[in-house]
Amino acid sequence: MTSPTYELQGAIVQRLKNDPALSAMIGGRVYDDIPRSNGQVSATFPFVSFGPVDETSDDATCITGFEISIQLDVWSRAQGFPECRQIIDLVRRALLKEELELTVNSLVDFTHRQTMTLRDPDGITSHGVLNFVALVEQA
Repeated sequence: MTSPTYELQGAIVQRLKNDPALSAMIGGRVYDDIPRSNGQVSATFPFVSFGPVDETSDDATCITGFEISIQLDVWSRAQGFPECRQIIDLVRRALLKEELELTVNSLVDFTHRQTMTLRDPDGITSHGVLNFVALVEQA
């Protein structure tokens, strides 16, 4: 038995790392745990990271289901928001262009719910926040 959230995260990472247009911009830098050195981000910018994940039971008769909310964060240090917004668009397109494949569990639905862009408190970093929702039936 595989956790639906674990399997979904793996499918998302694979899709993002294999997307040619996105890889051209971020070089495959997709992190669950952003590299740090002495408490400071040491990852090369730009990159994508996983933010909070919320898993809510969505059971039905004879079906163990989950509604999984996943936040993906885009980080850029290029001037202004253009690079950040371009990466946001590429992430959204990569994840929605065709259904994500799960090998153990069943992905019923995967949708983009919301996107926000903001300036990080450091005054330098552009931060994009994408929220997706998946409905998954556990095997």
